[in-house]
Amino acid sequence: MTATISPQALAELKKSGRKIDLIDVRTPVEFREVHVDFARNEPLDRLDPQAIAARRKDSGGEPLYVICRSGSRAKQACDKLAAAGLQVVNVEGGTQAWDVAGLPVVRGQKAMSLERQVRIAAGFLVLTGAVLALTVHPYFAALSAFVGAGLMFAGITDTCGMAMLLARMPWNQTSATGQGQVCKV
Repeated sequence: MTATISPQALAELKKSGRKIDLIDVRTPVEFREVHVDFARNEPLDRLDPQAIAARRKDSGGEPLYVICRSGSRAKQACDKLAAAGLQVVNVEGGTQAWDVAGLPVVRGQKAMSLERQVRIAAGFLVLTGAVLALTVHPYFAALSAFVGAGLMFAGITDTCGMAMLLARMPWNQTSATGQGQVCKV
C-alpha cells in the first residue's frame, strides 16, 4: 500500500523548510499547462526508477513525493518506484486538488487533456468502424469491437494503451523554450 499525503500537508512540509523532492508524472504538455511550483516533470511513460534511485542516493532518507492530474498515474508511478526500493508518497487528488486548495502553481499554455484526447480518438475509431461496417464490409465492425475491448481493459486495469500512445505524439511534447513561458499565480 502506497503512503499518501494531502496537498495541504505537503505544502506545510515545504513551508517548514524541509527539502521536498516532488515529481509530476503527467505528459510534458500537461505539466506545462499547470504544475506545482516546486515539482519537476518525469513523465510516466518515460519513468526510469533506477535512474531516479541513483540520483536520490544522498536524499537523507526523505521520501520521494509523486503527483499527477488526479492520483491514478501517480499511484502507478509509486508502484514502479517502490519496486526499485524508493520510499514514495502519492499526493492525494493530484494537481487538481493542489490547485483547488489555492496552493502555489505555475501556469503556462493551455492544452487539451490526455483523457479528452483518448475520448476523441476512441469515439472517432468506433464511429469509423460502424460506418465502414454498414457501407463497405461487415468485418469493419471489428474495429469498433477492438476499441471497445481496449476501453474495457483500460477501465479494469487502469492502464490505457491509447493514452500511452497519444502521450508520445508530437503535440503532447514541449520544446525547451515552451517550458520557460510560464507565469506564477
